[in-house]
Amino acid sequence: MRGLSAADIAEAHRKDLELQDNYGVKFLTYWFDEKRETGFCLIDAPDAETAMRVHGEAHGDIAVDVIAVDLSAVEAFLGRVADPAQTISGEEPELDAAFRAIMFTDIVDSTGMTARLGDTRSVEMVRAHDSIVRRALKDFDGREVKHTGDGIMAAFDDAGAAIRGARSIQSGFDIFNLASDEELHVRIGLHAGEPVEDSNDLFGATVQMAARICAEAGADAIVTSETVRNLVPNDKEIKKLGTRNLRGFADPVAIYEVSWR
Repeated sequence: MRGLSAADIAEAHRKDLELQDNYGVKFLTYWFDEKRETGFCLIDAPDAETAMRVHGEAHGDIAVDVIAVDLSAVEAFLGRVADPAQTISGEEPELDAAFRAIMFTDIVDSTGMTARLGDTRSVEMVRAHDSIVRRALKDFDGREVKHTGDGIMAAFDDAGAAIRGARSIQSGFDIFNLASDEELHVRIGLHAGEPVEDSNDLFGATVQMAARICAEAGADAIVTSETVRNLVPNDKEIKKLGTRNLRGFADPVAIYEVSWR
């Protein structure tokens, strides 16, 4: 739903709640991005048509895109699957924009590591990776979306926190390598976007871009998109690397390296 204000979205949600029982659907929660004038709602419904019928009857604002999602994925990306708690004064809580920064970590040459160390020792190294990454996610309010086998995909509400988390992760591996007889080297990629963006999948285009950017990073590097770079304009330790032709994207993509040492 585009071109609406925060008050419009809140009132539309209230009207949806009034009618939902008539159609056997449940409007779970919503998000609103004031800067981009985009709203997103989460609905438990037998099908998209029924959900849109409630929208049409309640207020007439029909969604531009409808995608099927898994509730656990929504919670991982967006942090909640229910309306935010009311404030003590009873006022409407500040609406959360659904715009998220997505991070990928990837262990460099994980296949070679397994061949060199064997399954048992390589699993221990992956667990060390997981521990360092998850500690940073906890410290910088990131959420693990999924484990990729040799890395982790995570989501952050704030691009600045994602950058700080990425720096903390690389610093963590630096400390680990000083104390370990077997070193771990990781690449990190960052991108940011909305839940529905040119893809019939939750954060589909954003996730794909973040993964492609991660693949462009070298060992011990943090590479980010121009979108993320523009969200942290005062960070002087982010330098443009140039443009790359990334698989799945028609136009060359500008990428930036984040200094962390």
